[in-house]
Amino acid sequence: MANIKKQQELANELASKLWEMANVLRGNMEAYEFKNYILGFIFYRFLSEKTEDYMNEQLQNDGMTYAEAWKDSAYRNDIEEDLIEYLGYVIEPKYLFSYVIKMIETGDFTIEYMEKIINEIQESTFGQESQEGFIGLFEDLDLKSSKLGREPKQRGQLVSKILKTIDSIDFKLHETDVDVLGTAYTILIGNFASTAGKKGGEFYTETNISKLVARLATIGLTDVKRVCDPTCGSGGLLLQVGQYANVRKYYGQELTSSTYNLARMNMMLHGIRVQNFEIINVDTLEDDSRFGDLKFDVQVANPPYSAKWSADLRFYNDERYSDYGKLAPKSKADFAFLQHMIYHMEKGDSRIAVLLPHGVLFRGNAEAIIRRYIVDKLNYLDAVIGLPANCFHGTPIPVCCLVLKKERNGNNDNICFIDASRYYTAGTNMNYISEEDIDRIVNAYVERNPIDKFCYIAKLEEIKENDYNLNIPRYVDTFEEEEPIDISAVREQLVKHMEDSRALDVELIDYFNQLGL
Repeated sequence: MANIKKQQELANELASKLWEMANVLRGNMEAYEFKNYILGFIFYRFLSEKTEDYMNEQLQNDGMTYAEAWKDSAYRNDIEEDLIEYLGYVIEPKYLFSYVIKMIETGDFTIEYMEKIINEIQESTFGQESQEGFIGLFEDLDLKSSKLGREPKQRGQLVSKILKTIDSIDFKLHETDVDVLGTAYTILIGNFASTAGKKGGEFYTETNISKLVARLATIGLTDVKRVCDPTCGSGGLLLQVGQYANVRKYYGQELTSSTYNLARMNMMLHGIRVQNFEIINVDTLEDDSRFGDLKFDVQVANPPYSAKWSADLRFYNDERYSDYGKLAPKSKADFAFLQHMIYHMEKGDSRIAVLLPHGVLFRGNAEAIIRRYIVDKLNYLDAVIGLPANCFHGTPIPVCCLVLKKERNGNNDNICFIDASRYYTAGTNMNYISEEDIDRIVNAYVERNPIDKFCYIAKLEEIKENDYNLNIPRYVDTFEEEEPIDISAVREQLVKHMEDSRALDVELIDYFNQLGL
């Protein structure tokens, strides 16, 4: 509960401050455009604070400040090299967030100065290993936009107000289990951006759901060479994997360009060096050319549920789909995402933990054929876990988590079914899975012992008898026997109600007669 409480406290504070900033921008631009500026400036503050923290640590034995060391040419070259090596970018002392806040207070800040800061940060990466990680990172932060004001002075005044509000927020940037940007994004989308036609859940998976998925995917692992999320959103699921295993490199794919930028920001915000992640802006299903040859030890995902895709006939020749005999239907790409992930599984002990709608467990036609192939021919499906309803931003539907493994460790003849739909903590707008609930699910999955109304280990023969229908109630019996009804007592009660009703009718008629009605 502590983590849920911490996340809710941050969300409450952010909601208040973000609303304050949104009101500054309201009337100048569409609501869904607020996030481009607010999140960009939050990230700029983080880059600045990261720089200050690092330089204070490096210079603590030299008896000088970062600003003093920068002025000394004997120090400056070494400082730049260290910053590029450690952080991947350079922010001069005069371009730090804290310096800009002082300029605002003295009335010296201009929008042109902010433009120069953004350009200098990006230019500091040119020719460096970190360059690709910064390309286009601030493209949504359009400081020349007339939506901020017709004149530079107006734009400067508006940006000053936003920066001052950001300065007043405790973002808990050093608490790595709090997804600051993901939380802020969800609030902005959910509360202020209805006109965008988007929901926060498309880009951000609630923290404890992410923890559950990451734990299921990393059981028994201490070192992960490559982890990938093919629909990475803000990158929260990828980052959670790093909380349970040492990840050498993170890979992600994201279709929406602004969210792609957010994911890269989030990686850096959580201390992942630019050299240790590769996030690409691509339609995962339609174009696999960039990551085509890569295989991953661990894959996690929360794809958009029942999204549409082309299901073009050319995919029958695509190695990701060609063995199944059928393509996922155009109206429901759920299995297409899963097939993509299966193709990218590394040899040996590789795993997948993916969140999908319950329909993938029982829908017919092409999906039934694909499902049977995964269970019968590949035999990678290790667990089917039903989760509570209303645990995701933007959708109240319950979903399931599928766990797949190439090496099943003696479980090749069975699949673990868990019904965790009743285990949640009720919230005001959505439900939450507690740490206790996560432990309950993970322990049941690891131990694989039958638990009444919760866990069942189904043999493949039984699944075959059910024609490869994986609907959880077929395997986990959650039926609650009702208490027997005493028909005689019910009859006596009904007779009494009828007698009372007749007596009341007589009494009412008497009143009506007295009133002359």
